[in-house]
Amino acid sequence: MQPDLSAGCLLCFDDEQTIAQAVAAAAGLTLAVIQRHRFPDGELRLRLPESLPPRVVFWRGLHQPNEKLVEILLVARTAHQLGAVHLTLVAPYLAYMRQDIAFNPGEAVSQRVIGRFLAGLFDAVITVDPHLHRVATLEEAIPVKDAIVLSGAPLLADHIATQRPDVLLIGPDEESLQWVAQAAARHGWAHGVCRKLRHGDRQVDIELPDLPFTGRAVVLMDDVASSGHTLAQAARLLKAAGAASVDVAVTHALFADGAVRLIREAGAGQIWSTDSIPHASNAVSIVPAVAEALQHLADRTH
Repeated sequence: MQPDLSAGCLLCFDDEQTIAQAVAAAAGLTLAVIQRHRFPDGELRLRLPESLPPRVVFWRGLHQPNEKLVEILLVARTAHQLGAVHLTLVAPYLAYMRQDIAFNPGEAVSQRVIGRFLAGLFDAVITVDPHLHRVATLEEAIPVKDAIVLSGAPLLADHIATQRPDVLLIGPDEESLQWVAQAAARHGWAHGVCRKLRHGDRQVDIELPDLPFTGRAVVLMDDVASSGHTLAQAARLLKAAGAASVDVAVTHALFADGAVRLIREAGAGQIWSTDSIPHASNAVSIVPAVAEALQHLADRTH
């Protein structure tokens, strides 16, 4: 028997069911898990509930994104056929946002392509700390009526405050300033960012800001950790500059194979992340913030 979806539903796949269930419960939505079958050649067969209410939320994190973009296309088009009128995508991590210009002739500007793809499928998009630098707002990247950005910085800052009462927040590069400054202001911490020094396409060094590090508890903060090389380089420099401890806080724990080991070998102690991407380092949850955003969106668009 199909569950009662009349008050609104949240669709997800089984690999994200735990966090989606928590958000659905907090936002007063009924959870419905999409059935998925994979054919031998890799094609997907998806099955949604046989009918849907006018307001539908779809949860799909876009780490490891390529197949998920096909899932998004199939789900969104089918949801509208099954009765959805207003469709919201919750993608805690948004892929393909980093390339917002063509750095070399002939390159695809993936932010523009994927942003317009999503805008053609959804009425609203909710994400956390998207990797935007040369565009000012998420609406520019994904031109939907409601493009909602949440931040992991205050969540991580509150957790850091319980672990390290007086810290110096440092961003590993200039682009991290927006998150570092926000988190530092919340608790009155000193902060700064490193400067990247490029010596070619493949060699990048960083330079610490002109701050006193001796004896300080330092936390490196950024939106995304992937290869770990920049964080490791910063941690190594901070320890050499006399920092008493160096910990790491990131919103999105992408962490490629070997990245955590690399960061720890450079002298970092604790690694904290939000649960926007499932990882052993998850220390704080985005669930309350997402549920509140969904409730505000529903109140505004009813």
